[in-house]
Amino acid sequence: MLKKVTKIKLSFYTILVLLTVLSSCKKQNKEVGYNIESKIEHETEPKKTKVKLTPEFKAYWYAGEAEISSYKLQQARYGEMRVGYAVLVYVTEEFLPEKQVKADYRSSENIPVLKLNATKNFLTGIYPYSIMQSTFYPIANNYHALKVSASVQEWCGHVYTQLNNKDQFEITSHSYFGNEGDQNFTLKKSILENELWVQIRINPKSLPVGDLEIIPAFEYTRLRHIDIKPYKALASLNNNTYSISYPELNRTISIQFNPKFPYDIFEWSETSTSSFGDNSEMMTTKATLLKTIKSPYWQKNHNEDEKLRETLLLN
Repeated sequence: MLKKVTKIKLSFYTILVLLTVLSSCKKQNKEVGYNIESKIEHETEPKKTKVKLTPEFKAYWYAGEAEISSYKLQQARYGEMRVGYAVLVYVTEEFLPEKQVKADYRSSENIPVLKLNATKNFLTGIYPYSIMQSTFYPIANNYHALKVSASVQEWCGHVYTQLNNKDQFEITSHSYFGNEGDQNFTLKKSILENELWVQIRINPKSLPVGDLEIIPAFEYTRLRHIDIKPYKALASLNNNTYSISYPELNRTISIQFNPKFPYDIFEWSETSTSSFGDNSEMMTTKATLLKTIKSPYWQKNHNEDEKLRETLLLN
């Protein structure tokens, strides 16, 4: 009889322990969250984190529209200044972590991101340049960009680079240049210059500062034909200006933004060597805001919608 009672007690205590553990796990999952106003440290792996968004963030970024900003561009290229336009398109999307693409449908498996498509268009003599960089950055603001891609087209040919955030950064690069060709390689995870342009829009106070190692923007690495890898950098945040200096590359970049939400970007400048060779002089590329609109641009694809380009001062 005593053995039977002992057995029943053991079973009862076993059940009690299991219920306690399950309850604890459930409570922990329920309380997982992220305040977008907090300082951040990048996690090793993307997580489906419950994000605590402020009402103004929801109202601005989840209104079914993208934010489109046009800029007057003064681009240094081949030792001369070129005139053109830059456009920054920010929009919230759902991202499939496994396939590493935009999700067609909402799901609990998706990761919410703020995507930036940044474009530049300018002429170098007779032929045009077209540049686009695309960055998918998690709204949770607690791990690196999930994906970054960049393409450069001009009459000599075109190049394309893509980074996928997996166990490591997996990078694929295609180029018409003989010494670059087709490449596939991995990098240890590091700060990406491309992701900082999105991080500013979520919470500029979370931007990394001090002595760092940063992978420069893909636009820069492709135009300068340098290795895609982390370089030593010094970053600072003063009021509404974020600056990065790369001593090894002899390059600095400065981004001026609205210190109040939605932290929109007013202008930026980039100073570096303007052409190739030991005697290349330092020149400064600069982009100055022209106009910002909110629009579901993917629906504005009729001839009559071209007037929106006039609104953006792009014609």
